[in-house]
Amino acid sequence: MKFQPIFLIIISFVIFSCNGQTSKKSQTIDAKAFSEKIAATPNPQILDVRTPEEFSADHLDKAVNVNWLGDNFVAGAEKMDKTKPVFVYCKSSGRSQSAVEKLEELGFTNIYQLQGGILKWDAAGLSKPDNKITGMTMQEYNKLVNSDKKVLIDFYAEWCAPCKKMKPYLLQMEKELADKVTIIRLDADKNKTLMTEMKINELPTLLLYENAAVQWKHSGFISEEELRKQIQ
Repeated sequence: MKFQPIFLIIISFVIFSCNGQTSKKSQTIDAKAFSEKIAATPNPQILDVRTPEEFSADHLDKAVNVNWLGDNFVAGAEKMDKTKPVFVYCKSSGRSQSAVEKLEELGFTNIYQLQGGILKWDAAGLSKPDNKITGMTMQEYNKLVNSDKKVLIDFYAEWCAPCKKMKPYLLQMEKELADKVTIIRLDADKNKTLMTEMKINELPTLLLYENAAVQWKHSGFISEEELRKQIQ
């Protein structure tokens, strides 16, 4: 009899785990799996939740644009069939994660999210070849980092939450440390050629150069304190 409580706990855990698995409505999968799922789905519903400007620049074939940051996301999403799979993506997964949560609330039952967004899709070589140069060339970039001082490059985007959080102290450091380091912020959406050639697939991405060579690289949010340690 003394083992009964433990037995009940185990049974409850199993039931809870099973229920959790069967009720799961969304999956986050890598670019290759995302592409294969789309290819295997007749008339796939592909939802691009970026801004119209980002969508017009490039998007997945057959994708529909419903801006997560706009005012009509719910109305746009409601036009899709909730009983069929929907494939959701953005630039790097930040907005698509929020969109997936909203789609679950709206009653969508089979949602696939592209892990890492378009950045990871491009990195996996799944985008159509594009010979058009967008933004700074690699040659121009190399000239930019060739300096007697240290050079810190910040690849960011206006929609990127960590980028927004870091912007104030990066601008402050740009002034304070001007005699030691040159801090340059490059908009990823306006410099797609660089992003592709340098294989940058996360935002923000920081690169610290000294004598034109990379001394340090960091992707994702970093505090002001930690960043100052790296520069000084």
